[in-house]
Amino acid sequence: MPTYIILANFTQQGIERIKESPNRLEAAKKAFKAMRAELKDFYLVMGRYDMVVIAEGPDDETVAKLALSIGAQGNIRTETLRAFEEGEYRKIIAALG
Repeated sequence: MPTYIILANFTQQGIERIKESPNRLEAAKKAFKAMRAELKDFYLVMGRYDMVVIAEGPDDETVAKLALSIGAQGNIRTETLRAFEEGEYRKIIAALG
């Protein structure tokens, strides 16, 4: 399955309800699983972003739906990056000719 890196920031609503955040994370894991995807790793980070998530999903459309549905709850804003593993990277480079 493709890998995705999701960078997230709390919204004002999300930070005001920060104590609910662990429950929201568990709900997100269940939402991923329900759509045949997996939230593999979660990190609270310092710097420009508040959270980093490593996820796998069957395709871009599924992960976009997940990001939009989770973001629509109003607690976080996300930026999703499609990540290519080393083997995929090598295949892309080899195809350049």
